[in-house]
Amino acid sequence: MKNIAVIGAGTMGNGIAHTFAQFGYKVNLIDISEESLDKGMKTISGNLDRMVSKEKISAADKEATLSNITTFTDIPKGVKEIDLVVEAATENEDLKLKIFKQLDENCSAETILASNTSSISITKIASVVSNPERVIGMHFMNPVPIMKLVEIICGYNTSDKVTKSIMELSENLKKVPVEANDYPGFVANRILMPMINEAIETFYNNVAGVKEIDTVMKLGMAHPMGPLQLADFIGLDVCHSILEVMYDGFKNPKYAPCPLLTNMVMAGKLGIKSGEGFYDYSESKKAEKVSSQFS
Repeated sequence: MKNIAVIGAGTMGNGIAHTFAQFGYKVNLIDISEESLDKGMKTISGNLDRMVSKEKISAADKEATLSNITTFTDIPKGVKEIDLVVEAATENEDLKLKIFKQLDENCSAETILASNTSSISITKIASVVSNPERVIGMHFMNPVPIMKLVEIICGYNTSDKVTKSIMELSENLKKVPVEANDYPGFVANRILMPMINEAIETFYNNVAGVKEIDTVMKLGMAHPMGPLQLADFIGLDVCHSILEVMYDGFKNPKYAPCPLLTNMVMAGKLGIKSGEGFYDYSESKKAEKVSSQFS
């Protein structure tokens, strides 16, 4: 398996493309927006520069990595003669189903089709593909070049051969693959998102302030960042979407998004990506200043 296509040049997509390219794979990075592709490549270059400055890689390694990536704005052209496609588009079920229909029409029957979805059913995604045994979940963690975990999600029809191949591929990327079955939220988000939602509920119920809640979890539970800061980092819209998928899948009220989270998403306060969430990022990307609406 040498030729990889990654669909989506956003945070996850460019991170996945970076990782494959760094390990010598030829990568086609695909996005409908030329602007997104340019931004994604700029991000990859900047991340590689940081690795060079820390002496984790050489300048030659950086250039080799970048030379392994080719950009496309057209799925049919970008997935020709590809061994594996990793879809990393927005966490939207309708969009993902549309993309996988296109992949089914334009990829060879042997191409493995993976989704980086963090919550949407792999079985549902595979239902639009003529041979669903080749569809699998490959859920990377953010930031992809740094985080070791990859959740490998097997759909109802995913073949053992495909699962074994993707587990081995993940190890070739120096990642730690962990296999999970196809239920809403899988493992990571089924545990993480209710915790984040409960932290928002705790703030919403005026138990403690933003920084106080995060400090308790960092110092008391040894979390590297507090749950409200983490929600901002992930994107409040992404958190909301995942909670809705779990609520719809389990019909259990404990997964219902907190009203405050819903209102913040509707107001466009999405965290780092919008410049404001529970914290204000207008001056720094670090969660140092609580948003004025909460201070």
